[in-house]
This record gives sequence, C-alpha cells and structure tokens, in this order.
Amino acid sequence: MVVMATGKVDFFNDTGGYGFISTDDDAVDDDEDVFFHMEDVGGPDLEEGQEVEFDIESSPKGPRASNLTRK
Repeated sequence: MVVMATGKVDFFNDTGGYGFISTDDDAVDDDEDVFFHMEDVGGPDLEEGQEVEFDIESSPKGPRASNLTRK
C-alpha cells in the first residue's frame, strides 16, 4: 500500500545520505518518522526543516519515503 503525504525533513545525515521526515498528517501511525535515502531523491542534499511531498511505502524496518520531491 502506498500513501501520499507531506512533511518536513526532521533529521538528515549528509555523510550517510539518509534521514527522517516528520509527517504533517496522520499518514503514519504513532507519530513515527519516515525514513528516506538520497538515492531515492536525487539532486542536492535535503536540509533539516525543508518541506517535502512523498509516497509512504511499507518496509521491513518501518515506513520509507519514495517519489520524494521538494516543495
């Protein structure tokens, strides 16, 4: 199941190229942040606080962002 969501980059590790997004809505249960990796984003690194739109996919380790775009 894929859910479209919006949120802000809560944490970004530029060395590892990954981070977490806090969602603006109830797309994720229990206020769980959504993982993303820059290989799924492309372009320049994201910054903490940057607004984004993305799909949420289920993964073995929890929700993961895909089709992430900057707002």
